[in-house]
Formats: sequence, structure tokens, C-alpha cells
Amino acid sequence: QVTGYLDDCTCDVETIDAFNNNKLFPRLNVLLESDYFRYYKVNLQKPCPFWDDNSHCGMRDCAVQPCPSDEVPDGIRAGSYKYSEEANNLAEECEEAKRLGAVDDSLSKETRQAVLQWAQHDDSSESFCEADDIHSPDAEYVDLLLNPERYTGYKGPDAWKIWNSIYEENCFKPQNVKRPLASGRGESFICLTKWVSRVCVEKRAFYRLISGLHASINIHLSARYLLQDSWSEKKWGPNVTEFQQRFDEVLTSGEGPRRLKNLYFLYLIELRALSKVLPFFERPGFQLYTGNKSQDAEMKPLLLEILHLAKSFPLHFDENSFFAGNKKEAAKLKEEFRLHFKNISRIMDCVGCFKCRLWGKLQTQGLGTALKILFSEKLIEKIPEGGPSYGFQLTRQEIVALFNAFGR
Repeated sequence: QVTGYLDDCTCDVETIDAFNNNKLFPRLNVLLESDYFRYYKVNLQKPCPFWDDNSHCGMRDCAVQPCPSDEVPDGIRAGSYKYSEEANNLAEECEEAKRLGAVDDSLSKETRQAVLQWAQHDDSSESFCEADDIHSPDAEYVDLLLNPERYTGYKGPDAWKIWNSIYEENCFKPQNVKRPLASGRGESFICLTKWVSRVCVEKRAFYRLISGLHASINIHLSARYLLQDSWSEKKWGPNVTEFQQRFDEVLTSGEGPRRLKNLYFLYLIELRALSKVLPFFERPGFQLYTGNKSQDAEMKPLLLEILHLAKSFPLHFDENSFFAGNKKEAAKLKEEFRLHFKNISRIMDCVGCFKCRLWGKLQTQGLGTALKILFSEKLIEKIPEGGPSYGFQLTRQEIVALFNAFGR
């Protein structure tokens, strides 16, 4: 049992469990099953930028089934960047022009300015993720409900290489501090634990976010494990042994419960981002536009209910502890933080299993979007109640990734 307070927070595990399980998750689950949030556009064909890798997982459970274009709601296909019905209805000219700056004259002046602003925003340096080019011929829509995150059989050296690269090269960790590669290597665990406890709050938080993401993925693989695979049927379900190997206190020399607490830390960071981004979604001009009028009308009030609920959480993480020291040093550290995370998002294109790659890309983009929100607080405060938001923007991709990552 993981209980009690979380490091670097005023919150405890029991408060989060009660809030999430009784209030937030049932509502969030309904939202994630709606058309706006179930379709995610992704390019699974991008080559690995760090090493030559043709070792794609050949097992059928690694495959991702993209959507035939006629199954994707019209409003989503027409306007990945656009929120208003007016902009969506006239979006095809923009798509043909292949760049958002070439805007049809029939758009209103206000919408034209907003679309140009979105284009500038997409080129900005504030992003924490290497985003896919969703206009690429290789980018396809995937129905996340039909391609669930679960165990695919992808493991061994190829999977280790991904996580090793993330931890060894991108977590601010000195080379002489080794990450445990297998259960039972007690010395490595102690060495790593000492290092994490000594570094500054920002670097410790970065490591804990990645560890929390890793824990989340491992929990889903253990909870939806392939228990039976015969010619007549496949059966998926919880594999307790697999879970214990990753998280049991004895089997992991005390490291497992820390990994689970890092998952709670990740939850708090993403919950905080949702509470902060409320003004962006509250604007009358923002729609969860799919073209299905009845569903669109139901989903925005539900979205706002979830965000207000997130804001009401009593023990939020205080992100003001991040980068609060010397301004010059803080700016340098923030940029390192951003570049390290961007690198991790690029490593996801090296994952050999396409289903694992899909969920890895989505969850890193979701966490990257949460970080972008937390570091854009002043811009969000300046969002006007009416009209377009120029200083701060989220694309549909970022919105879908943020909520689905939090749902995980």
C-alpha cells in the first residue's frame, strides 16, 4: 500500500484517491469517450532521429489500426487548429494552401487574425514537445478507444534501450549515478535515491515526472495483460505478478513504492495545469467542434465542469517553487528543462511497437502541454473573455493529448 505524504508537496495519497475516484475520473471518462477526444492524429512513420532502427515489433498486437477518413467526424477532419464553426466551415481552402497564413478572404477579419496567430504560435519556441506535422501524408487519425494502451509483447533490449536513453541522457542525471536495470540490484537503487534527494527541486521534479510517466505505462501494461491467446479468443486482464515485479517493495529493494508516488506527483502536476488553463476554455468562442451538434453542446459544459472541479482541489502543487531563484540561472534551467523534455518526445519515434509509440507520443505531448500551461500563467491571465486569444494558444492535438494523458 502506498500511503501518506508526497515529497515536495503538501498533498497525500489518500486525498488524491478520494478526489479522483469519487469525483473527477467518472466525469473525465465520459469526456474521453466523446468524438472530440477519441480521435488523435499521429505520424507513426517518422524515422528514429537518434539511431538506425528497423527493429519494428512484428507481433499483431503491436499494430495500430488507423481510421478510414470517412469515419472521422467532418468537423475534426476540417479543422485540427480551428475552434469556431465559422473557421471550420471555411477551413478547406486553408488546408489546400498547406500553410495557415494563406487564409481565404471570406473569413472575418477577427478569424483571419486568429488563424495567423495560430500559425505564429506553432512556430514559437515555447513548445515542450517535438510535434508531428499533422499535414504530412504519413499522419493518420487513430481512434484511441479501438487501440487501447495494453501489453503487446514489446519488451527486452529494444524497450530497455528507449527507457535507458530517456533516463541516462535526459534526466539531468550524472553518468556516475546508475539507474537500476533489473530488480534486485540494491546498490544502484540506493545510489539513485541519494542523488534524487540531493538535487534542486526542478531537476528532482523532472526526474519524478518521467518516473511517474514510466510507472503509468507499466501499470497499464500490467492491468491489461494478454492472459490467454488461442485461436478462438484473446483474454486481457490484470497480471499481478508483472505488477509486483515492477512495484513490490521487496522485489525492487524499496524503489517500487517511490515509483508509484512519482505517479501521484505526475497526477498533481497535470491536475494543476488543468486548473490553470480554465480561462482559455471558458471563452464563448471556444468549441469542442466535431460537427455533431447535440454532442458538441453536451461536451463543453462537461469539460468546464471537470476544469472547475480541478480548480476546487484543496491541495494543489505550488509550481511557484519552480525556477524561483536567480533570474539568469532560472532562465537557463528552464530552457534546459524544455530541451530535455523535447528530446524525450523525439525518442518516442524510436519505439519499435507502433501501439506503444502511439501512447508514448500522446502521453509525452500531454505532459509537455501541461508544462507549457504552467509556464504560461501570465499569458493565460491576459486572455480576453471575448474574441480570440493571441498570447496563448492550444491546438486540438495538444488538447486531446492533455486530457487523454491525464486520463491515463
